[in-house]
Parts: sequence; C-alpha cells; structure tokens
Amino acid sequence: MIELRNIEKYFEHGPTKTFVLRRINIEIKEGEFVSIMGPSGAGKSTLLHLIGMHDSAWTGEYHFLDHPIHKLKKKDRDEIYKKYFGFVFQSYHLLDSLTVYENLDIPLSYRNFKKSERDSIVCDMLDRFQMVGKKDLFPNQLSGGQQQLVAIARAIIASPKVILADEPTGNLHSSQAREIMEVFKRLNEAGTTIIQVTHSETNATYGHRIIKIVDGWISTD
Repeated sequence: MIELRNIEKYFEHGPTKTFVLRRINIEIKEGEFVSIMGPSGAGKSTLLHLIGMHDSAWTGEYHFLDHPIHKLKKKDRDEIYKKYFGFVFQSYHLLDSLTVYENLDIPLSYRNFKKSERDSIVCDMLDRFQMVGKKDLFPNQLSGGQQQLVAIARAIIASPKVILADEPTGNLHSSQAREIMEVFKRLNEAGTTIIQVTHSETNATYGHRIIKIVDGWISTD
C-alpha cells in the first residue's frame, strides 16, 4: 500500500547538509498497524508528515497504491490525501471558531456529499463517540480528552484508508489514552491502516510492528 524507497530529507546551510532522514526504505501493507518510535529529534514526526504528504521537500520514491507520489504535482497529492488519509495531531488542530459539529463537517465538505448526507454522517459520528450533547460547543469548552476524541472523529469521518497519528495521546492522562488507543484498535480491526508516532511502549503494543528511528536512520523494523 505504502512503499518508500531511499527517502532522504535534509536542510542546507551554505555548503553543508544536515540530514533529518537517511535512506529510508519502508513497505506498509494495507490493514497494518505500525508504530514509529525513537528518541526526540530522531525524525519520527518528519517521516509521518512526509507519508501524509504535508511535506514535499525530500528525495527518493514514494508509492501509494498505484500513485507515484514523488512525481505528482501538489494539487494531485492534495487530492489523494483528502481521499485516502486522516491525520490526528498531538495538539488536536481543531478550528477554534467552529463548533464540534462544524469541525466534523469540514472533511465531508471536501467530497461530493449532499448536505443531508453530511448531516447524517456527522450525527452518526457524534452518537458513536457519545458527543451528541457537545455538538454546539467550541473546542475551548472541552477537556483535552474530549478535544482529542473530536480530532479522531474528524480524522475518520470520511472513512479514510489510512490514519496517521502523531503522539495521539501525548497530552492525555492514562485512562483517556487507553480510550483513544482502543478506538484505534477497533478501527484497525475493521480494516483501516494505522501509522502512529509514539514514545509510549504501551501504545506501541497495540500495533503489529514497530519501526525504530535513530538520528534519521531506521535502526530496527
């Protein structure tokens, strides 16, 4: 499903290059649950954002399904991202000026859903996450755990094939973290491919496979 070949990313400082990722070769099959681990500054989040097509300043080959991502224009990459991916950020990235309901509606607005279909999907998601009573609240009126649940609901509402999660439980206490990871586990069991960056050994055990990165290199897979 995802194949990275000889991916490298670096920053130039005059004649010198500082590498963030070095010779990354990874293959991820559909339906896998993969955890990316490593020390701070190792390149974990950089790799995740590269997979999520938020970053195009890299070299190498990236194949997703039948698409050669490394050859595509930004507009075409954006279309693939919107169609197939959902992203969960550590800091939620909800839009503060929109209600819970409106935040959930945004990913559906990118697709060709009628308004009535979007309303139905949002209502189902609110019910699934037991947030019906919070649909008219704004993010700053929610706890951290509630905000992250909204962020996950937003990421999965359009039924993406791949969920990318960057330290999804980093700001949550243990019971909230466990609740989030159980959501990911159920999604994966239903067929969604999940790639998470995590420092947590506990969170990593939810996956099938751990990729460890040190100083931009894959140390173990």
